[in-house]
Amino acid sequence: MDPSETRIPPMKDLTIDNITENTVLINSQSPNERLTYVMERLVTHLHDFARETRLSTKEWMTALDFLVKVGQISSDVRHEFILLSDILGLSLLVDAIDHPKPPASTEGSVLGPFHTHDPPVINNGQSMSSDPQGEPCLVLCTVKDVTGNPIEGVKIDIWETDSTGHYDVQYKDLESPDGRCVMKSDKDGVFWFKAIVPVPYPIPHDGPVGQLLKLLKRHPWRPAHMHFMFEKQGWDHLITALYIRNDPYETSDAVFGVKQSLIVDFTTVDVETAKKYGVKEGLKLLIHDFVLVGEKETEKLRDENALAALKKLGRKVKLIDHLPVPDVD
Repeated sequence: MDPSETRIPPMKDLTIDNITENTVLINSQSPNERLTYVMERLVTHLHDFARETRLSTKEWMTALDFLVKVGQISSDVRHEFILLSDILGLSLLVDAIDHPKPPASTEGSVLGPFHTHDPPVINNGQSMSSDPQGEPCLVLCTVKDVTGNPIEGVKIDIWETDSTGHYDVQYKDLESPDGRCVMKSDKDGVFWFKAIVPVPYPIPHDGPVGQLLKLLKRHPWRPAHMHFMFEKQGWDHLITALYIRNDPYETSDAVFGVKQSLIVDFTTVDVETAKKYGVKEGLKLLIHDFVLVGEKETEKLRDENALAALKKLGRKVKLIDHLPVPDVD
């Protein structure tokens, strides 16, 4: 940008006491109200954090080096920044803010760093896992709206680890996706598939995020779970997971993903179910009903929550594209 096109206020003799207001001032020239508001809040909180903790130069450089290492270890199949967001509780917080759930709907959980965009598409009854060491299971699901009506044609991404607690993309010699798939709900909102019983596993802890966990005396383990992501136009995007009851890490998930409503029980396939679905009697069985919320309903709830939360903070705001900005009128 041509410097002559900007109106930069005079800035010199900046101190602990006036650096924040001046940084906010120079960042306030964009016509994008949301960007200006986000940057004002970010700078204010960052500067207050430095002042409150009396942040040292050594600590500041350590933090910057840490972020560099997070970027360096990241790849198309390892998203260390997502992992960092997860272990700081930010991922769950943002999802809860952006995708509020009314009563009786399925709650969200964390995406995690191992979702991919190239899973195989399978039909009802097919298997998403080729792991011979995993304990086989049958998963019977429905997807409905909050009034109980089935939703047809929902795209469902499903992924889990193998029996050793590793996702397919963690193997360097991976030839094709495994332990993951994409399905579509049928006219009755039904989708069902074969998989393996999930196992607990540690998040990748051989990098900077793992080193941070070690310094914080935190373990890297996640309870056994299976990921689900639901997409259909007109419906709020849902990222969630089902967690196996009584897992040893149920109450200490390294990425804060567990919610009581998402904890499930495995039963076993009886004679009638075995005959209906063509599987062996005694096989592990998971049955679950997912409930989606309409996009408009979610937008309304999100708007109400935003205005109420910011009013509580004493902030006068208006909404642009369902996002708050200062109301200066």
